[in-house]
Amino acid sequence: MEKLFNRKITVALKYIVVAFVSAILLMLIMSSFAKREYAICGFLTIGLIAIAVTYLTNFSIPMKFFLPGMFFLFAFVVAPIVYTVAMSAFHYETGNYISKPDAISRILATGVRPDPNQTTFDIIIGEDSSKNLEILASDPTNKVYFLSTATTKTDLDPATVAVDENGDATIAPGFHALTPDQQNALDQQIANTRFQYSSSFFITIEGSNVASLKSQTLKYNSANDTFVNVQTGAVYKDNGVGNYANVASKTDFLQPGWRAPIWFANYAKLFTDPQIRKPLIQVFIWTMVFATLTVLTQFALGLLVAMIMNRKLFGRRIYRSIFILPYAMPSIMSILIWGGMFDTEFGAINHLFGTHVHWFQEALWARAAVIIVNLWLGFPYFYLISSGALQAIPAELSEAAAIDGASNRQIFRKITLPLLLQVVSPLLVASFAFNFNNFNIIYLLTGGGPTNTLGGAVAGSTDILISYTYKIAFGAGTQNLGLASAISVVIFFIIASISLYGIRRSKVLDSFK
Repeated sequence: MEKLFNRKITVALKYIVVAFVSAILLMLIMSSFAKREYAICGFLTIGLIAIAVTYLTNFSIPMKFFLPGMFFLFAFVVAPIVYTVAMSAFHYETGNYISKPDAISRILATGVRPDPNQTTFDIIIGEDSSKNLEILASDPTNKVYFLSTATTKTDLDPATVAVDENGDATIAPGFHALTPDQQNALDQQIANTRFQYSSSFFITIEGSNVASLKSQTLKYNSANDTFVNVQTGAVYKDNGVGNYANVASKTDFLQPGWRAPIWFANYAKLFTDPQIRKPLIQVFIWTMVFATLTVLTQFALGLLVAMIMNRKLFGRRIYRSIFILPYAMPSIMSILIWGGMFDTEFGAINHLFGTHVHWFQEALWARAAVIIVNLWLGFPYFYLISSGALQAIPAELSEAAAIDGASNRQIFRKITLPLLLQVVSPLLVASFAFNFNNFNIIYLLTGGGPTNTLGGAVAGSTDILISYTYKIAFGAGTQNLGLASAISVVIFFIIASISLYGIRRSKVLDSFK
């Protein structure tokens, strides 16, 4: 009876949790559909169906355990990878974020100019009998009054309108003024409406009671998908890469542009554009050097400390606790503290050694500082794994080699190190991959600098590929997300290739055959 009661409680809890999660997903589905995010809507719909089938039926018992992991895997790993690869094939940078229809609308909205006389009108915002937006416009100097909607303009006889002490019309036949609350509710519509004036000019509202007379300088021809500047006669045509360009001058194009597919052009730039290729090669070389030196120094120091701590020492437990402190502390805090210690004027490093080294202003010293700080942060990790690996090596091997006359150096080089590398090789590869993309240490310690900003350089002396990509994507100047996505894809293949090669060379997978 008790088991039956407990089972009912468990089943009830399951239904409650499934109902709660389903309600959240349904809310997100409706929200994404309303915002026309159909890809997200489709993914969430599939997830909702999968949850219902998996947990409300006995379709598959293993799926009850795998489904949450699979859901988050696709949402936060697979989907970003697919999106990054897709965006690498687009012209996607500052000025080219939106879709083409939105770009056309914005070009039309900005391609206007005031009339030569800088004419303005005092207005009251209201609506006509059909509830269309309408303005009551006044030119008190010339005693001109009219009503205007987006499609019609009606001139008024001054004798039919009521005016205030300034000569501005306040009441007109058939006109209904909007209250301030009504105007606030229609604020966006009012700002975007062009009120009729003549065949060449229209009126736009500049404030709550002022409007100006303007004309369209850029006109769009939907038949041949071109813009024409009515002042200069210049024709702007879709250049195929996300902008309307002047047919007479390819460097003259209208803003904004739009996201346009350019396929492998971003990848081609990495090798053909000197302004991109040169800093990219320099950054790649430093990234390889940084990741390699980091792994070698961290492993060497970690192994050395592990071998020392593997001997019988007084207070060994205290020493071990001290050595893992850098690994236990938050890396962000440690990096910021080290950054202060390397300060040229007030840092502890220069004061301790009596030097005046410009650590973050000179490339060589900045790179040295990065290696030193990363060594401090990473050696405890290798100390821990080396300690465990050393204890797993049978002592009989070393004793037999010593009996045969082998020196300590020979024992280490011929027995200890090869056996140790068999265990830690995958971790060395993983550490290399991690440091290849170690964004925190670069961003927080040096910011990628020193950088020759006066020379127009984007990449700094300590920038690695991931920080260089970040600057391209989110820098203060032009943000080129398409090019940054292409570099991210290249980084992925580099890391995958190096990792696969390292694992194969270490033969760590042979034991699984």
